[in-house]
Amino acid sequence: MPPHAPASAPRRLSSDEYRRLAGRVKLLSWLSLGWMTVEGGVAILAGILAGSIALIGFGIDSVIEGLASVVIIWRFTGGRVFSEGAETRAQRLVAIQFFILAPYVGFESVRALISGEQADVSWLGIALSASSVVIMPALGIAKQRLADELGSAATKGEGRQNMLCAYLAAALLVGLLANAAFGAWWLDPAVGLLIAGVAVKEGREAWAGEGCGCASSPLDVAPAPETCSDEDCPG
Repeated sequence: MPPHAPASAPRRLSSDEYRRLAGRVKLLSWLSLGWMTVEGGVAILAGILAGSIALIGFGIDSVIEGLASVVIIWRFTGGRVFSEGAETRAQRLVAIQFFILAPYVGFESVRALISGEQADVSWLGIALSASSVVIMPALGIAKQRLADELGSAATKGEGRQNMLCAYLAAALLVGLLANAAFGAWWLDPAVGLLIAGVAVKEGREAWAGEGCGCASSPLDVAPAPETCSDEDCPG
């Protein structure tokens, strides 16, 4: 077998490059926050009207993703741009939000399966999930690429949440269409269980910072990290 080519050395970023990329991450997070606000509100409303635990779970997931965007905006604002401590806090806060979602959706999905509670057809939910299938992968892929350039596990976690939203939107769309066409009501809580299981997996990986580190830490070449003040430090 031919020998493997030696791995190229991780690219180091200058302070200006790091700040520029951080600004792009921040902009994407603002765009995500705007979409998640709309998506979450519409999904929860549609879920309540249709009695759909999958739609309600999807809406709660959107709210949690919106909070993750707020965390990333906080992470890359002011003196925290070059703060290793802010990066670690943001990484953990994003990961915790995965775990907030799982218990509620899992419990309600099992309850719906046991009781045989059937969700009504929701054309509003179908339109919303179809839109998310298109929008969320673009945001998630862009954030994960920037995360690799920045060496930011927190940004990687938020990008994973966006991709999780896209996958769940696709699964939700299949479930809602199957319910509308064939009366397959059981797909609704089944999708809810999928949401809970994937959220736990992604939360564990986000907490550990897995899948990041493709670049050497640009914080090594940035100005000395500033210690955040009491009002800047969450919790």
